[in-house]
Amino acid sequence: MTPPPEDEEPTRVVSPHEPDETAGDDEPDAADSQSPESDAIPEDVRKYERFTKIESGTYDRANEFLRERTYITAREWAIARLCADFRTETGVEMTKIGENLPELVPFMTDTYTPQAVNQARASFEEKVRKAGATFLYGAMSDFFTAEELDDVMYESTEVAKFLLEVEGVDLAVEDEMEAEDRISSVMREVREHSAALRHDEVCCPECGHEFGVDEK
Repeated sequence: MTPPPEDEEPTRVVSPHEPDETAGDDEPDAADSQSPESDAIPEDVRKYERFTKIESGTYDRANEFLRERTYITAREWAIARLCADFRTETGVEMTKIGENLPELVPFMTDTYTPQAVNQARASFEEKVRKAGATFLYGAMSDFFTAEELDDVMYESTEVAKFLLEVEGVDLAVEDEMEAEDRISSVMREVREHSAALRHDEVCCPECGHEFGVDEK
């Protein structure tokens, strides 16, 4: 799937229960005709406490921060988190997410259709896969020294930790240090194995043909 343009405006959904401006003063308001049960916010939505550190109306600021440091947009970030948190045994509750989006995420001001929720989640997943492939290629291709790769990992980890903290995750210092040590260890192994791979036979991922590094 081709991800939507970065500057794509969030899908806007007009509520079907907005009052008719042409109705007479003595006619009942469409919103008033709805039962309290139909307008009630689901219990799990009311208790949802992610993104509470971001004030409402700050979509542009969140989007700018993410664009400078990641491939994802603010809507893709928020909706991907919601899809993970509102996953059930039968799937993701996309209708609930879309209808209650402004209640769940302070900087999102419009409701979304289930299709728009699914599109944002798919775009997030595709960008993560492409970013992962790009990063691993850079790490394995010997473009970076070990020190430079450590710097890349440090910067990436700091951005990721910040996003988690904004989501409301309480990161202990010990957990942060342990995670950083594990990541550094994995990246050292990546460099070692990729160095061996560059000096061994190479297999084409498309056709499966194996050829030596000196083969034309």
